[in-house]
Amino acid sequence: MLIFISMDDTLNTAIDGFEPRYDENDIKTFTWNVHIRRRPGMYIGALGDGSSPDHGIYVLLKEVIDNSIDEYAMGHGKQIAVDITAEGQVTVRDYGRGIPLGSVVKAVSTMNTSGKIDSDAFQKSVGLNGVGLKAVNALSIEFSIISRRDGQMKAARFSRGELISESEVEPTDEPNGTTVSFLPDSEIFRNFRYHDDFVRVMMKNYSFLNTGLAMVYNGERFYSRQGLLDLLAENIDKEPLYPIIHLKGQDIEVAITHVRQYGEEFYSFVNGQYTTQGGTHLAAFKKYVAQTIKEYFGKGFEPSDIRSGMVAAIAVRVQEPVFESQTKVKLGSTEVSPGGASVDKFVGDFVKKELDNYLHRNLDVAEVILRKVQESERARKAMAGLAKEAREKAKKVSLHNKKLLDCTVHLNDSKGKEDLREASSIFITEGDSAAGSITKVRDVRTQAVFSLRGKPLNAYGLTQKELVRNDEFNLLQAALNLQDGIEGLRYNKVIIATDADVDGMHIRLLLITFFLQFFPDLVKMGHVYVLQTPLFRVRSRKAQSRKKKDTDEVFYCYNDAERLAAIAHFGDDAEITRFKGLGEISPEEFRGFINQDMRLDHVSLRKEDHVSALLEFYMGKNTMERQNFVINNLIIEDDSEIS
Repeated sequence: MLIFISMDDTLNTAIDGFEPRYDENDIKTFTWNVHIRRRPGMYIGALGDGSSPDHGIYVLLKEVIDNSIDEYAMGHGKQIAVDITAEGQVTVRDYGRGIPLGSVVKAVSTMNTSGKIDSDAFQKSVGLNGVGLKAVNALSIEFSIISRRDGQMKAARFSRGELISESEVEPTDEPNGTTVSFLPDSEIFRNFRYHDDFVRVMMKNYSFLNTGLAMVYNGERFYSRQGLLDLLAENIDKEPLYPIIHLKGQDIEVAITHVRQYGEEFYSFVNGQYTTQGGTHLAAFKKYVAQTIKEYFGKGFEPSDIRSGMVAAIAVRVQEPVFESQTKVKLGSTEVSPGGASVDKFVGDFVKKELDNYLHRNLDVAEVILRKVQESERARKAMAGLAKEAREKAKKVSLHNKKLLDCTVHLNDSKGKEDLREASSIFITEGDSAAGSITKVRDVRTQAVFSLRGKPLNAYGLTQKELVRNDEFNLLQAALNLQDGIEGLRYNKVIIATDADVDGMHIRLLLITFFLQFFPDLVKMGHVYVLQTPLFRVRSRKAQSRKKKDTDEVFYCYNDAERLAAIAHFGDDAEITRFKGLGEISPEEFRGFINQDMRLDHVSLRKEDHVSALLEFYMGKNTMERQNFVINNLIIEDDSEIS
C-alpha cells in the first residue's frame, strides 16, 4: 500500500478569514495501481498520444523489452519477438529463463518486488527498483503474462492492475521464456497510436547494443554483428572522413569518426538504455576523446575544435545504475559499481589507452583527423571576433525587444528538478498574435516562447559567418543557447508553431532547414517538433444561439476526416469555423492545444532520407526544377463546403 498526502486543500494562507480544513480525512491511502494511475508521470514521464518517441506508450514497451534484454545479457535466449497490432495491442515474447512460476503474479503487481535487487543474476540490469512491469500493468486496460519454465507454465490476466484470473501451474511443450501482452488504457493515453518509425529505431538500437540478439518486430528481423559500428553507419548520412574507429573492452564499447558538418553528434547508452540526455559516462567520453587526440598530436588544440564534425557513440554497463528520473534518459551514477572505480576513470582509462593505441597503429587515420581539427581551428579563429560581437548583440537585443519569453526552469539551473527539465520546451512562433495567445495560457514553469519577425532567411548554403550576421537566426541561436553546441541546449523540446497556411508551412520549412544545416544533431537527437493545431472547430449552431458556452460540445478537428465526422455528429446544426492562423484561436482555446497531451509531429532523420540531396533540391537554387515538380504534382481540393 502507498500513502499519499493530499495538499489540494491545505493552503498556507486563509482566504477571507476562512481557515482550510486539514484532518484525518485529508490523508489518502491508495493501492499501488491507483497511485500509478493517479500519478503516471512519476513512473513513465510524459503521456501523449504516441506522436513523439518520448511519449508514455513507448516507455511501456521499453519497460517490457528491457526485462527480456536483461535475460539475454545474462546469457539466456537469442531472440525477442515484438508484435504490435493496429489497435495498439503489444505482445513481447522472449526465450529467457522465465519468471519463477510461484512469483508470476507478484512480479507484476506488488511494488518494490524484483528479482534484480541484491541479485547476482542481474548485475548490470537497466531496472532495479521493481517498478517497470507494474506500471505497464496498472496503465493497461488489458495485461497478461505467461511464464514458461522447465516444462511448466503459469499465466495471469489483469485489467488496470486488478487481477482478473490466474491459472494453475500446467505442463507445456513450449521453450522457456516469458510472454507479456498489454493494451494501453485509452482513458490515460487518449487517441494513442504506435508509430512504426519510432518502434523500428528502438528495435535497431536494441540489436546494435546486443550483438548476436535477433529482434523481430512484426516479422521484420533486426540483427547486428558489429554493434556501435553498425549504429554509426546506420545514422550517418554523410560520408565519413575515415573508417569508423571501433573499440571494445569489458563493459565498454565506443565508435568514433568525423564528417563534414557543423557541430558534434553523440549517442550514449547505459546497460542497453538510450540515454538521450547523456550523463556522467558521456561527459567523461567527450572529455577524454578530446584529451587523448590533443596529447597524441602534442598540440594545444581546443576540445571544441577536436570534436567539431565528430560523430561518436559510447555504450557502458555499470552495476546498479542511478538515473536522474524514472524515464532513464540521463545517467547520474558516479561509480561503475558500488564502491568501485568512478565512471570518469573507467571511461577515461579505456579511451586514453585504446584510442591512443589505435592512432599509433593507423597513421593514415591520424593524419585525416589532424587535418580536420586544424580546419576547425582555423574556422573558429576566423569567427572569434564576429562571435563575440554576435553574443553582445544578442544579449542587448534580447533584453529590449522581448522576443524571448522564457520559462522559469532553465536546463543550466534546475538541479533537483529533472522531471521539469525533461518537460521544458520552447515554442517558435510567427508574429505577435500567435505568441500572445500561447503566452497567456502556457505553463510558465516549463514553456518558453520565441517570436519570429516575419519569414527567416533560407539558411541552405550559408556559412557560419553569414549565419551570425543574420539578426533573426543569431537571436534564435542565443535563445536556445546553441552558440557552443547542443550541450548548452536549454529546452528539451524545440517546437515550431506556425500557421496552418502556405506562409506558415514555408516558415516551418525555413526553420527546419536552419536546424539541419547548422545543428543537425538537434534533429537527430530528437529535440525538434512541429505543433499540430486544429484546422477546424465544429459545434452545434443551436447551442450557440442559446449561448450555452459552458456546456457546448465542441470538436476541434486536425484534418478533413475528423471534420466530416464532427459534421455528421451534429448534422444540419453543425457550425464550422476554419482556423487560418494561430492568432485566430482564442487563448482559452489554445490552452487545450499546448498542454501535456498536445499533438506534436516529431522531426526525425533516417539515413535513407538523403538529407543533403533533399535540401539541395527543395532549398537550393534550382528554381525551375522545383517549379516543374510542383506543377506536375499539384493537387487541387474543393474547399467550397468549408464556408
